[in-house]
Amino acid sequence: MAKEIQLNSTITCPSCGYKKEEVMPTDACQYFYECESCKAQIKPNLGDCCVFCSFGTVPCPPIQEGSSCCS
Repeated sequence: MAKEIQLNSTITCPSCGYKKEEVMPTDACQYFYECESCKAQIKPNLGDCCVFCSFGTVPCPPIQEGSSCCS
């Protein structure tokens, strides 16, 4: 039985703490994200493939599937 991939993830801004639920793309990594509240340009932490893996409540779809992201 295949694991159901979650597409919604709540991103928390590391600068101001603002949280927003977003739908993750399934066809590309999201490397940049602009906080809606403080307008900070957010990038993934070193070693993470995208902003969802660094600051989201759910990792990106490729990571959920057990494969590498953006390969």
